[in-house]
Amino acid sequence: MSFFDKVKQGASEAAKKAQQTVEITKFKTQVSLKEREIDKIYKIIGESVYTSYLSGDYTQVEANVSEYCIGIAQINQEISELEQKIAEVRNEKECTCGKVVAADTKFCSSCGHHFV
Repeated sequence: MSFFDKVKQGASEAAKKAQQTVEITKFKTQVSLKEREIDKIYKIIGESVYTSYLSGDYTQVEANVSEYCIGIAQINQEISELEQKIAEVRNEKECTCGKVVAADTKFCSSCGHHFV
């Protein structure tokens, strides 16, 4: 392989790595926005509970809190999907023991789990 071929290959790998970084950053930004959404819902839940406390009437708060909790669960699912996309871009997967390994790994180096 000539010097220029090596330079060309290095530039190609650098461009691929840069593209990967851009994609990961995009997904991480989306995760951050979803987490802020959850924080806003937590605040709304707290205000709702406190307002009910002040009025002494908790009948309506339970239904509202349940709806908000369902919304949080949906957002958490969306966050999980985004984190899965990040792992795919990085060419990684997570073992049952929690260790992150390369996607083409057959066995976990930490616990020995066999990936099918």
